[in-house]
Amino acid sequence: MKHPSSLAVGAFAAAALLSVPGLAHATDSDDLSAIKSSIDALRHDYDARILELEARLKKAEAEARSAKASAVAAQASASEAKSASAKAAAAAPAVATGAPALTLTPRPPASAGAFNPGIAAVLNGTYGAFSRDPGVARIPGFALGDEAGLPDRGFSLGESEVSLSANIDPYLKGALTLAFDGNNELSVEEAYIQTTKLGHGLSLKAGRFFSGIGYINERHAHDWSFSDASLPYRAFLGNQYGDDGVQLRWLAPSDQFLEFGAEWYRGDSFPAGGSANHGKGTYTAFLHTGDDINESSSWLFGVSYLRALADDRDTGGDVFDGKDNLGILTAVYKWAPQGNPVERNLVLSGEFFLDRQQGDFNAIPVDDTRNGWYVQGVYQFMPRWSVGLRYAQLAGVDTDAALFGTTLDPLDHTPRATSALLEFDTSEFGRFRVQYTYDQSDIQPNNELLFQYTVIYGPHGAHRY
Repeated sequence: MKHPSSLAVGAFAAAALLSVPGLAHATDSDDLSAIKSSIDALRHDYDARILELEARLKKAEAEARSAKASAVAAQASASEAKSASAKAAAAAPAVATGAPALTLTPRPPASAGAFNPGIAAVLNGTYGAFSRDPGVARIPGFALGDEAGLPDRGFSLGESEVSLSANIDPYLKGALTLAFDGNNELSVEEAYIQTTKLGHGLSLKAGRFFSGIGYINERHAHDWSFSDASLPYRAFLGNQYGDDGVQLRWLAPSDQFLEFGAEWYRGDSFPAGGSANHGKGTYTAFLHTGDDINESSSWLFGVSYLRALADDRDTGGDVFDGKDNLGILTAVYKWAPQGNPVERNLVLSGEFFLDRQQGDFNAIPVDDTRNGWYVQGVYQFMPRWSVGLRYAQLAGVDTDAALFGTTLDPLDHTPRATSALLEFDTSEFGRFRVQYTYDQSDIQPNNELLFQYTVIYGPHGAHRY
């Protein structure tokens, strides 16, 4: 197709020739042929010039693109060279030429509080009503630790906590928990460091902390399913065992949850005492394993062992020297529709305790085996509302005649207790609970009614299974 401008030029030339005087009257064929030839020549010359100009334009555009690409490549190369030079200068030591060394300004943390500890508080108030004075409660056949008593009558602040926790560096984290009782007495409940990158499924903890034995021993009281510890925990562990020591855990690299743990403690806490064996008086070991049954249910099984040495352990005027070997079997079942516990969930758990005590009790030789167990269930039947039921029982052995009338005399009585609760949760961090216990741990039964509130504010770690 011819260029439109060449047709315009040809038409203009034809008009110009026709306008010359005499041409308009030329009628012979020679003249017409001459005119036509002239027009064709002009048109051909114009087309040639247009094609030449178009070719030059395309060439110029191609050269421009090539020059631009070369400039960009050169700029990138120069930038890389400059960056490499800067890195080399930063890495190289300063030479002794009097030139100042390169000073690198450390990058500030992403957040001004990146290394500040997380601080949380737990408030735990109660109101207790008892048919018999809880201050004189006892369990015949068992010497109890200082913390194994019942809550106070009337209004009480209970035990409140303040905890601080933070990552110390990429390899360690630390935690401190201070406990305030209703009498405004302060104690260090936990204070430990723990590794975060030991590798191979291993974790090491050192300081003061609750032991990993059993199911609820490691949990703080505000995380218990009931307002108080069950009878076996009261009788054999003084509510729960915590002491100064070290702990090593190993999480096996298996599809099924499998965890092993071992601990070595100072031996100051019940059932130990007196920091026997030069401050290495308690040893523990435990195993936990579990798995999913289906998408709605799962299970956990555990076996634990504690060996405690007592050196002049004093429990309310009774003195014991010897050793205590305690074994615990644990079983837990959890159910939630489609694995979602928000609407409904059920937790069933139970533990069996077997204890052997050997030594001298008030200078009287003892070697007795005792046991205890409990089963409990807590069912959240709708969001925020839960009900629970627990039964616990202890069993002693026949007592040597020399111990008649002492704390270790069971008085032919089987300690037991039945508890029921109703709970309303305002959220994950707020709880109101009413619990009733028909307590037959002593010879005379006790009707116990507890109203409790528990609130948590500040960052709080996730609870264990």
